[in-house]
Amino acid sequence: MTPPSTGLVTSPITETTIEAKSSGCGGCSSSATGEMDEKLQQRIAKHPCYSEEAHHHYARLHVAVAPACNIQCNYCNRKYDCANESRPGVVSELLTPEEAAHKVLVIAGKIPQLTVLGIAGPGDPLANPERTFRTFELVAEKAPDIKLCLSTNGLMLPEYIDRIKQLNIDHVTITINMVDPEIGAKIYPWVHYKRKRYRGIEGVRILHEKQMEGLQALKEADILCKVNSVMIPGINDEHLVEVNQVIRSHGAFLHNIMPLISAPEHGTHFGLTGQRGPTPKELKAVQDRCAGNMKMMRHCRQCRADAVGLLGEDRSQEFTKDKFMAMAPEYDLAQRQEVHAGIEKFREELKAAKQQVVATPVKNSPKILVAVATKGGGLVNQHFGHAKEFQVYEVMQGEVRFIGHRKIDHYCQGGYGETATLENIIEAIADCKAVFVAKIGDCPKEKLHAAGIQTVETYDMIDKAALEYYQQYVQETV
Repeated sequence: MTPPSTGLVTSPITETTIEAKSSGCGGCSSSATGEMDEKLQQRIAKHPCYSEEAHHHYARLHVAVAPACNIQCNYCNRKYDCANESRPGVVSELLTPEEAAHKVLVIAGKIPQLTVLGIAGPGDPLANPERTFRTFELVAEKAPDIKLCLSTNGLMLPEYIDRIKQLNIDHVTITINMVDPEIGAKIYPWVHYKRKRYRGIEGVRILHEKQMEGLQALKEADILCKVNSVMIPGINDEHLVEVNQVIRSHGAFLHNIMPLISAPEHGTHFGLTGQRGPTPKELKAVQDRCAGNMKMMRHCRQCRADAVGLLGEDRSQEFTKDKFMAMAPEYDLAQRQEVHAGIEKFREELKAAKQQVVATPVKNSPKILVAVATKGGGLVNQHFGHAKEFQVYEVMQGEVRFIGHRKIDHYCQGGYGETATLENIIEAIADCKAVFVAKIGDCPKEKLHAAGIQTVETYDMIDKAALEYYQQYVQETV
């Protein structure tokens, strides 16, 4: 089973049919039919943010055309710019709509599995409506097969619903961190609305009202909506369950609860005041509490506002302005369709391979976590020392479920700091029973085993390898 040759590689398969109970802006409800589920599946099938399965195979591109913002978040500092850092609001250079459209056409040729163009900043797209909508117009005219997507804080969303619908922007993300203005006042110092700056709870109330109004308007316009929520321990962590219930009732399709990124060097208020982010265990606990209410996104990488490539990788430095402006557009619809057909064929092969794994029923079998080093294709296909992150899966009887990723430092660093790095890696995956890798050296293998983490060297489909390991694990331990 060989991945299609596309210039990019990718990772596993766990996407199931859209649950009828996960009603979304697409208008389905608890009485949704199978036909509606199929239509929703088609709408998200190639969107790497809206589909956990798709993110292993299809790429996205963010263009930084929206510099201004109309609110201040205590976790954001748009002035910070570092080519080596990956977090929302960070860019290396701003683009005009014309430059952005040129970039899209160049990259769509270089990376034919690119399926989504997103505008997410570095400010708010709807605080820069002319630049945002002009970019979408140019791209829609020349690359009609690329999905258009925008992310917003929601303050101005009600005013632009008609324009969004007119441009066939089918996916909108709103960042909603609270539905209680008292909590929101700890996150947002000010809101700028209708040429006036509102501070404290007065501004937060306006923001909350417009977010709810915009969310409802998206549902009525049949536009799929993902809600992002930043989890801030001690501020909104317990509150996010209520946020989840409210956005579900207003028609959100998908909820993405993300960890706060907080470090002093970022220059944010939370970073400078010592506000910590959640641990992976804390994040998973809140996600699990919300999962029964609606569909959860667990594969988010909290991308830069100029991110390029698959989720989990960033090729933005390959396409800086001085480079892509010197390149001729290579957009070829027929060639892109051929590549996508190859990807879909490969996805079917992965599904077939998974179905061939025969599970032996075991009474009282436990749930376990495993970590995987992968560079894509739904496969265990990366050397332990080359991994920048491990994807973590929860494995149980006959089921493998992706639950998140753990970013790490390279272990192979030419001999410098390897001991400390390995200790950090072991700490990052300490709750996992095993780590799956294509290859691993004897030294890290011994230290992982000493820490109670087994190593599995293989080149195989992730789900298949995980299920086979699970069978062995329960037979030996249960």
